[in-house]
Amino acid sequence: MKILVLNAGSSSQKSCLYQLDDSLPDASIAPLWEAKIDWTGKSDVAVFEVKTSLGASLEEERPVDERQKAIAYMLNTLWRGSTQVITQLSDIDIVGHRIVHGGQEYTEATLVTPDVKAAIQQLAELAPAHNPVNLEGIEAIEQILAQVPQVAVFDTAFHSQLPLSTAVYPGPYAWFEQGIRRYGFHGISHQYCVQRAAQLLGKPLDSLRIISCHLGNGCSLAAVRNGVCIDTTMGYTPLEGLMMGTRSGSVDPSILIHLMRQGYDAEQLDNILNKQSGLKGLSGVSGDMRQIKQSIEEGNSRAQLAFDVYVHRLRSHIGAMLASLGGLDALIFTGGVGENSAPVRAAAVEGFGFLGLKLDQAKNQASPVDEDIAATDSTIPVVVIHTEEDWAIAKECWQLLKELAG
Repeated sequence: MKILVLNAGSSSQKSCLYQLDDSLPDASIAPLWEAKIDWTGKSDVAVFEVKTSLGASLEEERPVDERQKAIAYMLNTLWRGSTQVITQLSDIDIVGHRIVHGGQEYTEATLVTPDVKAAIQQLAELAPAHNPVNLEGIEAIEQILAQVPQVAVFDTAFHSQLPLSTAVYPGPYAWFEQGIRRYGFHGISHQYCVQRAAQLLGKPLDSLRIISCHLGNGCSLAAVRNGVCIDTTMGYTPLEGLMMGTRSGSVDPSILIHLMRQGYDAEQLDNILNKQSGLKGLSGVSGDMRQIKQSIEEGNSRAQLAFDVYVHRLRSHIGAMLASLGGLDALIFTGGVGENSAPVRAAAVEGFGFLGLKLDQAKNQASPVDEDIAATDSTIPVVVIHTEEDWAIAKECWQLLKELAG
């Protein structure tokens, strides 16, 4: 079975092709082919990077005036040229898509239908940087592989069992009746990581209380008990919760009322909160933690302030997740920052030394992957996991295709 996965973001498109047999392996496998499209900031130029499991690679910049054409060109590299891994596009059995927002209705992987597409479009208001481009990927596949089933895998689905005490905002109850509630995001990543952590620790997932820290340009935590997410930091949209690369996370809503009275409109506030805040807004340097760290080493006090606020809020929210769980059996770090920033991991864990949580500093500094980096006398494992959303989506497609086959 050949499974194509499309994982679209606001400024990039990642894709993988997996070959799976009649049974799923215990751990992830390398894709036969993987590709990435980066839009350079110019609307008519895209950078393509393609590589295969056999070592072939391609990198080029091409003029492209719309995403669908870029996706079509990328898919051509599957069956033509030096990166060919299949004889024809029709060799693909199923296509899976990461969809950021599925609302209340979509709580599991779902075959794409006109109704599903309409729902993704309707929910674009709540995930404007992602749902529209997710939909463009679906429509591009419809043009190229019209007869191949497509599957929507929703980031919100893992959080669909949040208790009402967590999901409901303390505004008028009419908000909840209108669908204004906490949904949570990064669910595909959180679900993969807690499953992988249980596997690495040699314990059944349904016996564990886990806090999963997905720290990248977007950041969120998930409190998972017995394999079920019972609390998370993102809410109605991916803006709530932790301080992020360019997003503010949670702020006093009266600040926004104050700014509106000063003349700011909704579009200006949206831009400030989503694109001009977080690490970038406080440091004035960048939303990239690597550049923040470099600026700190150069003596930049605002970069240091940005780091300190980031860590303070991370610790505060980990504390909240601890309270929701009533204890902790494993702490996970994943995402670009979580996997690669030893200083962030060290600073976050330091705040919980009173629980007996302690890192092995050598392991923490050694770029760990899928490894417990806690000290031998730590009361709680600390696991760094390389998140594999594409593999998680491929597994969902495999399962759904098996069910369709009866």
